Amino acid sequence: VKLYQFLCAEKKEFVLSKQLLRSGTSVGAMVREAEHAETKNDFKHKMGIAQKEINETIYWLELLKETDYLTQEQFESINADAIEIIKLITTIIKSTKANINHSSLTIKMRFTEEKLERAYSMINAKFLMVNETAVKRINN
Repeated sequence: VKLYQFLCAEKKEFVLSKQLLRSGTSVGAMVREAEHAETKNDFKHKMGIAQKEINETIYWLELLKETDYLTQEQFESINADAIEIIKLITTIIKSTKANINHSSLTIKMRFTEEKLERAYSMINAKFLMVNETAVKRINN
């Protein structure tokens, strides 16, 4: 959100930044929806959408860099955070698929659910931190 505000206010860029805002905020929204999924398959589906949205966000970041709205340094910093988020989401999806395929192993399920809860917290915290650090790095 703060990167969008920066791009609009400082760079006078309104099209790519709007796309970035939509896909970037969708990631957090889908992770939140997944927290209250009705089934494990519903959870996996919502996390899959979050994965696609962070991938799209990376695309918009790349375009902003290639069109010189972001410097190489700004891009690398923000992109590194986005890559970390997509890796976390991918790990969650893989764990969920394994959990669904081996649902008779209740001990493994409990362990996986605990790992997933920690990962959700990390994604939410990282997503909020990305907005804050992006603005700090851009303003410096």
